[in-house]
Amino acid sequence: MAQGVWTIAEQRDGEIRKISYELVSEGRRLADALGQELTVVLLGADIKDKAGEFGAYGADKVLVADDPRLEPYTTDAYVAVISQLVKANDPALLLLGASVQGKDLAGRLAARLDVAMAQDCTAFAVEEGNLVATRPIYAGKAYAKVTFVNSWPQLATARPKVMAVNEPDPSRTAEVSDATFTLDDAELKTKVVEALRDESGKVDLTEADKIVSGGRGMKGPENYNILEELADVIGASVGASRSAVDAGWRPHTDQVGQTGKVVSPNLYVACGISGAIQHLAGMSTSKIIVAINKDPDAPIFQKADYGVVADLFDVVPALTEEAKKYV
Repeated sequence: MAQGVWTIAEQRDGEIRKISYELVSEGRRLADALGQELTVVLLGADIKDKAGEFGAYGADKVLVADDPRLEPYTTDAYVAVISQLVKANDPALLLLGASVQGKDLAGRLAARLDVAMAQDCTAFAVEEGNLVATRPIYAGKAYAKVTFVNSWPQLATARPKVMAVNEPDPSRTAEVSDATFTLDDAELKTKVVEALRDESGKVDLTEADKIVSGGRGMKGPENYNILEELADVIGASVGASRSAVDAGWRPHTDQVGQTGKVVSPNLYVACGISGAIQHLAGMSTSKIIVAINKDPDAPIFQKADYGVVADLFDVVPALTEEAKKYV
């Protein structure tokens, strides 16, 4: 009988990613609803000193898979290790982040374990002992509630920045243990030869609390400096629409949308973005959406909490000056 809730933590260069704390917090709520234990699985190299952090957020146990071949993420190695651990321990629920890494890993893992999977979920609940996942469909135009039938573990990924993070309790600790696994080099068909780092020092869009994005209304790459200035003042990251990226105005790493990054910041400011379906699918779960556009009929206004029908080149600099008064 499958028992227990598991979450798969993410780390990059030995640093725990924010989605990991969101997962363990949501996992704690689900474990309480099921009356079961919560286990976090952490993979990496020389990473065990980070494992204790999860106890404060609600983990009962942390299972650490420590191996130099797990320091850079590769699908082959991670799937091999996690699938062994799942088969040996038989958890009921398995949660991953719907990040670039998590989506890649979850798809392969579901195939390896021959189980169903719900991708990019925005809410979870437990009904009659089964996981019920809510996920957007039709590019975010509707939401579907899905459950699992005769499939264990029940595997799902959670959209970053959507699940509430528990207030850490320093007095709470988790039992940390070493995972038992084998990793055959012959099974590893890929390896990381080189990692090209973003040297800007800016927060990745998927983890940003505030994002200021520009679209075709920016008229050219030289005008993004006004968005950069506003972002610096309010502590935001800068994003872009697909049209701006396709035009070569911004790198693909800045693209927000269905074919870019799916984001859920506390504040999303859309400047000169009309609001195509593809873009809305990538940011519609943002907590507060502010739209600035000259076209009063722009679709972005249907999703916006606050809308300004005006020239962004007048509004954004004025907004920046006002913001400076509060920092």
